Amino acid sequence: MAKDTFLNRKATLNLKGELIDLSRPCVMGILNLTPDSFYSSSRISSIDAALERVETCLTEGALFIDIGAYSSRPGADEISTDEELKRIVPVIAAISKRYPEARLSIDTFRAKVARETIEAGAHLVNDISGGTLDEELFETVAALNVPYILMHMKGNPKTMQKDPVYENIGLEVVDYFAEKVARLKKLGVKDIILDPGFGFAKTINHNYQLLNQLENLNLFELPVLVGFSRKSMIYNFLGIKPETALNGTTVLNTLALQKGASILRVHDVKAATECIALVEKMQEQ
Repeated sequence: MAKDTFLNRKATLNLKGELIDLSRPCVMGILNLTPDSFYSSSRISSIDAALERVETCLTEGALFIDIGAYSSRPGADEISTDEELKRIVPVIAAISKRYPEARLSIDTFRAKVARETIEAGAHLVNDISGGTLDEELFETVAALNVPYILMHMKGNPKTMQKDPVYENIGLEVVDYFAEKVARLKKLGVKDIILDPGFGFAKTINHNYQLLNQLENLNLFELPVLVGFSRKSMIYNFLGIKPETALNGTTVLNTLALQKGASILRVHDVKAATECIALVEKMQEQ
């Protein structure tokens, strides 16, 4: 892949006045505040543990920290808005105080959670639902004037893996993003990141078909985020467990980078930063 393949892509994000350069790929480290995340080693249950996790992510090279307090694994139990806020706001306040340089992404589909976490110190909103689970979210993101990660998903976390069907997943995802991006831009959302939603309302075959066509998303000239980290599309296919799925994660991250991905959302920051460095070295030649 030529180094200048994506010269027309939007290469900056405005995070509360700080311009973030996305001209080279970067890493988003995952911070789970849920007791039922699919990868048990990623679960954080205290503010001290969250601060330790943030320090590790920053030291290993993460540009963003993605904080979630509502498990989005298939079949996950619902929690109330108040419970989500109770889990996440004190952690954001503590991180912002200890690590003011940290760029915090909030993994939520709720407008109220987005508003209160941005006010507490977060910088961008990562929505698994594409605005479908809270009709006020798009308008809230526009009013907050923060970047928005737009993910593809059908249904909700409880129903999304119940026999998902596509005639052509690549084209359907492109059509989905075309409609959503147009709505967001009409509302005045300036910074949009696309996430094809690997593992969300997709069979194993759907996931690999989508990865094979990932470069189709480059037509939007927007940053693309991918999240394969230790997911079932790796461990179920290989017949292993999430705990041993790092090698598979790195392979898929490598393929995604070659197809134009801008952000790797991962549990294992060091492995992802090394992956980016090696792919960039290859592309320089």
